[in-house]
Amino acid sequence: MTKEELNTVEKESFESAMSQLEEIVQQLERGSLPLDQSIKMFKKGIELSQYCQKELDQAEEMVTKVMTESGLKKLDEEPLS
Repeated sequence: MTKEELNTVEKESFESAMSQLEEIVQQLERGSLPLDQSIKMFKKGIELSQYCQKELDQAEEMVTKVMTESGLKKLDEEPLS
């Protein structure tokens, strides 16, 4: 991903990026796009997917930190029952 493409994707909100990604998947699944357009859409989908994964990783890290600092269990621990 080029620096310019990364900057464009990172200006998206997570929700907007997910919505665009879902739309791209639907268009590609229909199979009605020309090959060159399908490749462009696929590349955009990869960029959006990477951005969304990064955002989710950061959110998980923040939640884990907050829970740990507040004395609550970590996300990957089994509940006490």
